[in-house]
Amino acid sequence: MRVFLDTNVLVYRFDRADLARQRTAAAVLARQDVDFVVSTQVLIELFAVLTRKFGLSHAESAQVLRELDLPVATTDRSLVLQAATTATSHQLSIFDALILQAAVESDCAELWTEDFSPGSELCGVRIVNPFA
Repeated sequence: MRVFLDTNVLVYRFDRADLARQRTAAAVLARQDVDFVVSTQVLIELFAVLTRKFGLSHAESAQVLRELDLPVATTDRSLVLQAATTATSHQLSIFDALILQAAVESDCAELWTEDFSPGSELCGVRIVNPFA
């Protein structure tokens, strides 16, 4: 199964203030039965959180991104325009809609996130909260 990971799932892997979520994120990322996908947006957001919130250096944060060996959906004009339509039709922020559309374009069955209603389905993608 192909699963799109939202930034928060990756962020918790590095969150020493929330050990329960850190353990869950580590277990999620270790799963061998799932093909994970992220987007350029997720990588950029992860870098920002690692440097701003967790105090990693730019070099350390860049290394984390290099070691994250996952397929990456690129954000281009077409994806942004699709996300704008999705944001309007589903009353989402453009950022959440961009995540959802990246999942759609990557043929993901599920989007694992804390930012959407778990159990719902949007644009043919099932929403799962791996921390619930």
